[in-house]
Amino acid sequence: QVRLVESGGGSVQAGGSLRLSCAASAYAYCMGWFRQVPGKERERVTVYASNGYINYIDSAKGRFTISKDVGKKILYLQMSGLKPEDTAIYYCAASADGDCPARSWDYWGQGTQVTVSA
Repeated sequence: QVRLVESGGGSVQAGGSLRLSCAASAYAYCMGWFRQVPGKERERVTVYASNGYINYIDSAKGRFTISKDVGKKILYLQMSGLKPEDTAIYYCAASADGDCPARSWDYWGQGTQVTVSA
């Protein structure tokens, strides 16, 4: 069982930056950040595997950076050059799967709101 607690959301103007954090209660090989806008499907933004594998959706490349403090079991998402279309609830997730990107995501945080104004 992995408990995930996100923090760091907020409101910024377009072009601004935010850093999200996700504290995990236990080790997880594959972790990721997702986001969801009301009425739309949850979208996977980026994933991080303990072997160093990372990927991003195209809209996040060059603007978002995922990283992990392994000792503290904290996953970060540094977001810069934020756009209004990045507005969403951001969720941290972890998988018990041995693959990354995972085929299924078993643990979810409560979500943190990110709002970007034009």
